Amino acid sequence: MLINHYYDGLIEAGCDEAGRGCLAGSVYAAAVILPAGYENELLNDSKQLTEKKRYQLREMIERDAVAWAVGIVTPEEIDKINILNASILAMHRALDQLKVRPQAIIVDGNRFKPYKEPADGQQLPHTTIVKGDGKYLSIAAASILAKTYRDDYMNQLAEEFPQYDWRSNKGYPTKKHREAIRQYGTTPYHRMSYNLLGDGQLSLEFAD
Repeated sequence: MLINHYYDGLIEAGCDEAGRGCLAGSVYAAAVILPAGYENELLNDSKQLTEKKRYQLREMIERDAVAWAVGIVTPEEIDKINILNASILAMHRALDQLKVRPQAIIVDGNRFKPYKEPADGQQLPHTTIVKGDGKYLSIAAASILAKTYRDDYMNQLAEEFPQYDWRSNKGYPTKKHREAIRQYGTTPYHRMSYNLLGDGQLSLEFAD
């Protein structure tokens, strides 16, 4: 059973990201504020769920949440600031969009940068929680939103560039994905700061 709150008595947003290890596409993050005392036995880390379950839960989360939002950082930005900074920036962008303002933040993983309220510059308390998406409901909810919205985005890109098998691999470094990069070159959506071929070399040739 996942835990509802870390910070007692505060409006708490849970954050998680999706797509950090991908060779192509933006990184997505979500921030979710759930009602105090919220319960949902189906909610779990998005990686533990089937695709069908994730999309069913997305509807429930969007219906039940006090507030939710998704933040995006592009491949170009990832190449400029690196994926760790990009993942944190995506979470900050999601937090910026919340219609109800949080008083505290819990984050999946072990790295985060202090988040300041856009309106008054006040720094909110935050806590990083390793494997938090399997421990706290709001982080699990954020993992599901980040994953499903990123999957939707990669499925759209797959229509533009079907040869990379993004509908199946969602941009992750599968053998088929790397073979397609070797054969067709890269697209504007590939992260050029990554080792795209898995051979220690960066590829800088773009596909048409």
